[in-house]
Amino acid sequence: MATSPTRPADEPGDLATHLMDQAMGHLFSAALRAAAHYRIADQLAAGPRTPEQLAVATDTHAPHLRRVLRYLAARGLFREDTSGAYQLTPAAQQLRTDVPDSLHPAVMMLTDELFLRTSAGLTEAVRHGGAAFERLFGAPLFAHLESDPAKRELFDDGMASLAAPVDDAVAAAYPFPATGTVVDVGGGRGGLLRAVLRRHPALTGVLFDLAPPLVHHLLETDDLKGRWRVQEGDFFAAVPEGGDVYVLKHVLHHWPDDACRRILRTCRAAMADGRRLLVVDCVLPPGNAPHFGKTMDVAMLAVLDGQERNADEFAALLSAGGFRLTRVLPTPSIPSIMEAVAD
Repeated sequence: MATSPTRPADEPGDLATHLMDQAMGHLFSAALRAAAHYRIADQLAAGPRTPEQLAVATDTHAPHLRRVLRYLAARGLFREDTSGAYQLTPAAQQLRTDVPDSLHPAVMMLTDELFLRTSAGLTEAVRHGGAAFERLFGAPLFAHLESDPAKRELFDDGMASLAAPVDDAVAAAYPFPATGTVVDVGGGRGGLLRAVLRRHPALTGVLFDLAPPLVHHLLETDDLKGRWRVQEGDFFAAVPEGGDVYVLKHVLHHWPDDACRRILRTCRAAMADGRRLLVVDCVLPPGNAPHFGKTMDVAMLAVLDGQERNADEFAALLSAGGFRLTRVLPTPSIPSIMEAVAD
């Protein structure tokens, strides 16, 4: 069919069907969660199985399971063969719980009612500003997690899962010094610090965060013995002094500008002149080009009153915090690395 001269070449032909499909996108999240909850990908690791076989293994209802799998297969997750059995696709492989860098915990976190309810509250967030999460749950996300250990574990597991593909990419993309100390501020369980220390055997590191993620940190390995320490604390109050390179990975996007300036000033107070700060976050491109950061930006709006930013916005924040942005390095993953020097 010829493309209308007034319609972009990549615009779907049946606009009504496309719009309705987009409007029902919440069903994809729900179907994806069902497959993750029942660990369908694990069940298919050894080869194709029919919905009836899967239903027996997962104690589910075979006709309903078949319909959910058919829907997911139409979206590239799983594939039905001519015999009616389902098999894994490359995307579904990442839902397995037994593979390196599994995204199963991330899917379970992102499709949890914490975030589904928050997304449904976006209309009110747009009306009033602020985070939809706080209106729905009565407290900001991190305060709510402190009161619910199970949700805190779900969140930390999910964030570690999301971070895993990013950590190696960032460690490989930036020319860290051969020696010195890297301070990972708000570093969660320490996946990035672990990746950096493994690539640079003469570096030492400090993992700095609140207590809950530090309990399950990833640095206790034979190859890193004696080269790291963990330190509990609040990056709004103070961060460890004496580092050579400081890192804020997926920290600033959680917060509005005023909070980001406070974090940056706290980091600057701990750093000697000329030391480097690396901000690892999505850098939004201009225009209408698709970018996962634009999806994350709306998620930050709803959940945390945070935001993704473009390079100019990051430069302004860094300047207000006592830093000078020197370069922006892309990575093979979603975020970029912004290098700044303490002036």
